[in-house]
Amino acid sequence: MIESIRRLGRYMEGFAKYWIAGLIAALGGSIVALLIPQIIQRTLDETLQTGADVSGLIKIVLLVLGLGILEALLVAARRFAVIPVSGRIEQRARQSLYERLQILPISFHDKWESGQLQSRAVADLGFLRRWIAFGSLQIVVVFVTIVIGLVLMFSASWLLGSLYLLYAIPMVFKSLKFRDEYRTVSRLSQDQAGDLATTVEEAVHGIRVLKAFGRGKHALKHFGAQADQLKDTEVHKASVMANYLLIVMIVPRALLAIALFVGIWQVAHEQLSVGALAAYFLTAAILDGPVEMLGMMLGMTMTAKTAIDRHFEVMDSETTITDPDKPVALPERSGAPRLQFEHVTFSFPGTDPAEALLKDIDFTVAPGSTVALVGATGTGKSTLLQLVPRLIDPVSGAVLIDGVNVKDLSLTQLRTLVSITFEDPTLFSSSIRENVLLGAGFDDLHSPAAHAALVQALDTAEAGFAYELPDGLDTRIGEEGLSLSGGQRQRLALARAIAANPGVLVLDDPLSALDVRTEEKVSAKLREVLANTTTLIVAHRLSTVALADHVAFLHEGVIEDFGTHQQLLARNRRYRDVISSLPQHSDDEFDDADLDDPATNQRGPRE
Repeated sequence: MIESIRRLGRYMEGFAKYWIAGLIAALGGSIVALLIPQIIQRTLDETLQTGADVSGLIKIVLLVLGLGILEALLVAARRFAVIPVSGRIEQRARQSLYERLQILPISFHDKWESGQLQSRAVADLGFLRRWIAFGSLQIVVVFVTIVIGLVLMFSASWLLGSLYLLYAIPMVFKSLKFRDEYRTVSRLSQDQAGDLATTVEEAVHGIRVLKAFGRGKHALKHFGAQADQLKDTEVHKASVMANYLLIVMIVPRALLAIALFVGIWQVAHEQLSVGALAAYFLTAAILDGPVEMLGMMLGMTMTAKTAIDRHFEVMDSETTITDPDKPVALPERSGAPRLQFEHVTFSFPGTDPAEALLKDIDFTVAPGSTVALVGATGTGKSTLLQLVPRLIDPVSGAVLIDGVNVKDLSLTQLRTLVSITFEDPTLFSSSIRENVLLGAGFDDLHSPAAHAALVQALDTAEAGFAYELPDGLDTRIGEEGLSLSGGQRQRLALARAIAANPGVLVLDDPLSALDVRTEEKVSAKLREVLANTTTLIVAHRLSTVALADHVAFLHEGVIEDFGTHQQLLARNRRYRDVISSLPQHSDDEFDDADLDDPATNQRGPRE
């Protein structure tokens, strides 16, 4: 646990003095509580003496009342000292975790379930805050209080003190066993809670699919099984705690019954005063709380350790895509940059390099030109696009922009220069304005310059529907934009890429969800917008191929052919086969001659 706490040091800067102040206040309150039995002992012994003056009782009562008030003030002081600061520690840890999630590679997010990450960011850190503010102090106070209480018991009667100690020694060993068992079940509970959160998130995101296929009951059954599993774990966790508390509560009371008999015998034989006996039992009553709390504090500490370990599982995950030690600065853009792939090979981690997804990719996208990537499904087209903004890195070879390896650029500069849209457009739970201007770099999204960029991007993407939404451009579109149609989401994603004014535009099938007429309008406007932008575009439609100056044909991870659409139609049979399978929308995007196969005299597809 000490090692786990040490690792929190990065978040706890400036916290030590507040924790120490809270500890002093908590210990002070505990000591004050233990003083009261000693005062009562002295009062009883003096009052029971023959001829004693009982007029001082009022002063004693006031003194006890004052000590009670002081104890309450010290407890309040503990809270005021540590609770605000523990909240700041939680905030620092949560912010660091979120920042880490932004830095970690795509391969990490592919492996981790979102629910597990959510539970670490919310539930685990919330529990950690409560432990720092309460558990970390109380576990020290509990031990100190028990030790001081035992000393006071021995001072009253070594025999009675020994009886209480007979209980304390086996409880230490019981506590160690409890700690190990509770730590195991606590980790299992937190992991299962993360899995359950993932299931809820998936059900919410996929509610349309579940409803459409009538699989609500099936999903409920699966969720119920997971919930039952978590319930069983929580019940087992509670039973571990209950069994521990049962011993903690029964054994001392049995010993106190024996102590009562022994104490009365000592009083009868004048070996112990009535006041000392009363002080012993009052002290035992005060120790009841700490002794019972000992198990809870150990359990809370073990759960906190689990939360810390789960937090650092994410924080310690390897980051493979980082800024170079000495980033190279590209010269200011006077025109569109050149994009080159130089003998690029890529394979996913853990796979056989001989079965690389991309093999020796080598081609150039000239400044200001557009190259369409064409290939059958699963040939690595989308993966190739992700190499440009360094969402992934190649195993060998290099991606160059104006002759500079993208690995030599800072990630900020690279991702400002490169803009990307994905095949499955992702929008955020914010306004149209915020979504479209996400990568545009404007501090004030309502400034005239920002508004002009927004209007142009929406116009280019044929996303005029945004003006007709209830709050216009400031309409919040809901989680992941699911309140919009697929075509609307795709147009907003395209507008976002355009608004960033990139030097290199990377588009993964950006028009697939659009109807024919809208696609034609967007295509026409993109030709104008892309005139000064270097563009690499995955094409799954002939109309998308029509945007390109050249085509790179990807087959089994290799660029098998590169040239104009007409050249590839004329000389590459496999390219013709792929093209013939693409959706066809219009009759005039390509000349009939372009689609004739001169080699076989077969008629190519018409669009």
